[in-house]
Amino acid sequence: MIFALSFLPSLFVACCLPSSQMPHSHHSHSGQFCKHAVGSLEEVVLEAIRQGFAVYGLTEHVPRYRTVDLYPEEASLSPEELVTQFHNFLIEAHRLKLLYAPRIRLLVGLETDYITPVDLDQLQELLERHRGRVDYLVGSVHHVNTIPIDFDLATFQKAVESIDCTVEHTTKDGAFLSAYFDAQYELLQRFHPEVIGHFDLCRLYNPSLQISKCPEAWERAERNIVFAITYGALFEVNASALRKNWSTPYPGEDVLQLILRHGGRLALSDDSHGPHAVGLNYGRLPEYLQRAGVNELWFLEHSETPNEAGRNIRATKMDQPWATHSFWAHFL
Repeated sequence: MIFALSFLPSLFVACCLPSSQMPHSHHSHSGQFCKHAVGSLEEVVLEAIRQGFAVYGLTEHVPRYRTVDLYPEEASLSPEELVTQFHNFLIEAHRLKLLYAPRIRLLVGLETDYITPVDLDQLQELLERHRGRVDYLVGSVHHVNTIPIDFDLATFQKAVESIDCTVEHTTKDGAFLSAYFDAQYELLQRFHPEVIGHFDLCRLYNPSLQISKCPEAWERAERNIVFAITYGALFEVNASALRKNWSTPYPGEDVLQLILRHGGRLALSDDSHGPHAVGLNYGRLPEYLQRAGVNELWFLEHSETPNEAGRNIRATKMDQPWATHSFWAHFL
């Protein structure tokens, strides 16, 4: 069954929001703090409220610290200005969190990056500097061999070609995928992000690529999944892939089945880049999840007890079968 996107009436929001766990999203951006997004952070929040979201994560990108790593749309900015921009994001996100608390549960997080070791060291400093202000991390990798893999096809191909094949990696695809998963693993080990962002972004421009056909990369993907499960991470089912010419969300079916086989826990994300993309393609998620045999969905909520990473957040399973929630009736 294919569901179509629609908006929830205000009556549903008023009546059901306080005890609802659906819908939720753990990953979003705004044009106010991300130059390749649109709209203000408050507009994103207001759209989430309008659609009846119960839990919504605000997760702008962390700063990049080398001028060479800035994107074309950031040409007028310096790395120092990106640091200030992120600081301002935290101020605004916490203002909105308090302002709209009666209407929506906002979480204030961030989305990681890993281009060079500098990014990981600086992320550690950022988390220490803003201790208590960052609820959770979306652990994402957007570069391979320092080259962006989600900018455009030409740059993606440049990243693939930049990787040297070795005896272990008999194909360019295998070497490229392995480099991605090795970077992801280092990020997971160091920071234990609560949500794993778009796990298989490494095949953004080649969604039909079967990672299992590259044994060395598949082993690394499985290693990362098992490790993330050991510390309690959630794997996002990220609807943004559906607006990028994928037939499924991230992760693709092969990776999703691998996650489920190991007992991995799933949460939803829209990865919106502005109010226009809040909840976009959520109506297409049920068919995918049901076909894959997904019986449980999880979400993040505040906790009085810090997790092992020292953040006051915990993963909670929905208290009813996700497919029976009244939220989905609005897409029929």
